[in-house]
Amino acid sequence: MSTVIRALLLALFALPALASPPVANTSYDLADFAHVRKFDAHVHANTDSPAFLEQARADGFELLSINVDYPDFPPADRQRDIALALAARDPARFHWATTFSMRGFGDPGWLERVEARLEADVARGARGVKIWKNVGMIEKDADGKLIMLDDPRLAPVAETVQRLGVALIDHQGEPYNCWLPLSEMTTDNDREYFRHHPEYHAWLHPEMPRYETLMAARDRFVEAHPHLRFVGAHMASLEWSVDRLAEFLDRHPNATVDLAARMSQVQYQSLRDYNRVRDFFIYYQDRLLYGSDLTHNPAVNDEAFRREAHAFWMSDWRYLATGTTQRIDDLDAEVPGLRLPRSVIDKIYYRNAVRVFGLDGTRD
Repeated sequence: MSTVIRALLLALFALPALASPPVANTSYDLADFAHVRKFDAHVHANTDSPAFLEQARADGFELLSINVDYPDFPPADRQRDIALALAARDPARFHWATTFSMRGFGDPGWLERVEARLEADVARGARGVKIWKNVGMIEKDADGKLIMLDDPRLAPVAETVQRLGVALIDHQGEPYNCWLPLSEMTTDNDREYFRHHPEYHAWLHPEMPRYETLMAARDRFVEAHPHLRFVGAHMASLEWSVDRLAEFLDRHPNATVDLAARMSQVQYQSLRDYNRVRDFFIYYQDRLLYGSDLTHNPAVNDEAFRREAHAFWMSDWRYLATGTTQRIDDLDAEVPGLRLPRSVIDKIYYRNAVRVFGLDGTRD
């Protein structure tokens, strides 16, 4: 779809809401939060404490806990054991995605080990497979070259994921702010993250691939596997522009994206062009998954985590589902909510995740 045609459709779709006062009961309010069925499609349960599940029950969420090949998390085998333990506690509410190690990539037997692991994990209930940003930014092959997502040696992994009938969740690159100096970043949360993780701050590392290089590799990968159920984590790292994200979704009709850890970048845009952002969510309502990136680590106090999770979920609900205004410290601004229609919220917060992750959508 061309940019012009999409803009016209967006405008036409939005006209009724913009031309007249909202019809009663067409959107949710804060009181609806507790009883509307919801799904957080991007969390990390790194401890087998029941606190995450307890808060999910209290707030009406199902969870997808994503295992990651990330050195700051527990080892991948431990992440899997935690996921299995929590899924056993509440299989209708707790779901998980597996991952694989890039260690030994290209060596004899690496692919066979990865395929065996993925097959075993899917047989035990995994609903997806995660590829982390170490592909493209950290991992190198035997020749010292960065391994990009479209490396032909990763194609058999994508084919295995497709054959197993689960989603591939890809975290490619970083927010666009990563390639800017701290002073030019648009949100305080990005400034804080890259201040404390300079090893991932590409502006400090000209030897790292450029943003567009990573996006192009990701696009080639998706194009090469058009039937793969592809989920672009963190808004496919296109969080800085709903127009650019719309182009990605138009080009790749089998792709969806989650919103995890990118809400402030969306809010930054809606402060500048509210209707453009709202229209984007309405037009692409079938392609967006709610996600938070909430992470429960072993060192975190359970009650403190529950309070944090509830506050985080409520803030996002206030922004997406209601028209109320709230203070967003990461932007140093008062941000009005998008007041998306109930039917759109039901998809973003639940129905899309059920479809993408192959769930039956039933629970007590």
